[in-house]
Amino acid sequence: MAATSLLSLSLPKPTILIPKATASITTPPVTVTETLDQKFGRKGIRFTENDQVAELTVRNGSSLKVGLNNAHVTSYKPKVYWKDDGFEEILYTTSGGKGGIGLVIDSVSDDSKAKGVDLSQWVVKDADSDSIDAVQVELSCTTSGTLDITYVISLYALSMATAVIVKNNGRKPVNLKTAILSHLKFKNRGGTAVDGLKGCSYCTHPPLSSPFEILSPSEALKPEDPGLFSFGWEPEKKGGVWSVQDVPITILKHKLSRIYGTPLEERLKEFYNTIPSKYETLDQGRGLFFRVIRMGFEDIYLSSPGSLSEKYGQGYFICTGPASILAPITIEPGEEWRGAQVIEHDNL
Repeated sequence: MAATSLLSLSLPKPTILIPKATASITTPPVTVTETLDQKFGRKGIRFTENDQVAELTVRNGSSLKVGLNNAHVTSYKPKVYWKDDGFEEILYTTSGGKGGIGLVIDSVSDDSKAKGVDLSQWVVKDADSDSIDAVQVELSCTTSGTLDITYVISLYALSMATAVIVKNNGRKPVNLKTAILSHLKFKNRGGTAVDGLKGCSYCTHPPLSSPFEILSPSEALKPEDPGLFSFGWEPEKKGGVWSVQDVPITILKHKLSRIYGTPLEERLKEFYNTIPSKYETLDQGRGLFFRVIRMGFEDIYLSSPGSLSEKYGQGYFICTGPASILAPITIEPGEEWRGAQVIEHDNL
């Protein structure tokens, strides 16, 4: 009986309190933000500094850094010697973030006035790798208006590449002047040169202005006193006066700012000479050379700061790269244009 009484004993029903509608509490949904490292990171590709910088590395230790907000390559350290620490920085970047490798695009209006395309904001579109011998990151510009601009930065064991794709999503043709300008580092002023431009036509010309410039267009054209480096010095000719390079090696210890290309009047002919697709930079101080290859661009820009380099610290630098400055590129509605620069070496 006692057992039966215990088993049949009914428990009191719990009192369930239902809150009034006026006292209801709504819990907001939790949003989890995926970092770039979580979304695109992989072996050889990592995102640092609060997703502001992408660091690319390949198997032999060569590395590259690019700022993601402005698509600015600030460091390229390839392996150039067989020793374990045989890496050398070849880009010249100031403490203020000037120099490095930067993409420049100017829109040219019907009255031939150029205005810089806003390239101030970029987002990561994709990242890819082939094992750990080739890695790349793809950026897309969000501030370029009707222009859809994609910029791909790639790193390999013995080279790096920067490639741009510009698509016109507008209703009218656009005319663009553009360049990929690289500020390359050298050990000393007297041992800086470029090889491979013999027989090319050139004229004095300013660079396209950009947020990454070390020398502004006006500073690049300003004459200098050669001082102690006066031996063999000849002043640069005025803008618009064309010359033909008659020596195989261009010594860059003096100040100059040039466009190598085909004069516009020559381009009207059925047959005309074009400039080479590649040339080499020579750093005699470090015993290094790098081959610069252009694709899609019509011209080559080349400048050296001369004595002005002293105000930016130790070492020397030049600014060079593929460009289309003399004649704008025309992109029809719905069409696209592609250009690229490759920097490669055989120093190993």
